Amino acid sequence: MGVTSAEQTAEGRDFTLPSVPESREVIERAVVTALESRGCGEDDIFSVRLALEEAIVNAIRHGNKSDPNKNIHVDYSVDQSRLVLSIEDEGAGFDLESVPDPTAEENLEADHGRGILLMRVYMDQVVYNDKGNKVTLTKLLNTGEQASDTEDQREEVAGGA
Repeated sequence: MGVTSAEQTAEGRDFTLPSVPESREVIERAVVTALESRGCGEDDIFSVRLALEEAIVNAIRHGNKSDPNKNIHVDYSVDQSRLVLSIEDEGAGFDLESVPDPTAEENLEADHGRGILLMRVYMDQVVYNDKGNKVTLTKLLNTGEQASDTEDQREEVAGGA
């Protein structure tokens, strides 16, 4: 049984970092470098960077209550067609259904509360664990050799959500 090209070129890393703003930069730099090395376009990199920032800020600020003694755990894997990121905090978690709708009229003027919506808009799949302290983000990538299949893959991912 042979190994496919995507399996041969897959890359991943695990991070355990303190709940401080500088941790976001370390993770973001590694993920963006991996995407650039695969020839991902600026749109995909922008989408991933935005969603990753929102997820990490939520983990630090809301999950770990900005406690530098608590860690965030991030792992990612990327190949030519997809990126999968998991961000987990050490907090109590939350109930996704209890999060106010940022598009509701009473929330339109709020200066917060749009992170989950942004992650859903910019990623192809956003899944929380039952506890609510871990989010897994999936992005189907538009690289030169994969661009023609990306729309079909997006439909498969959306159907599996």
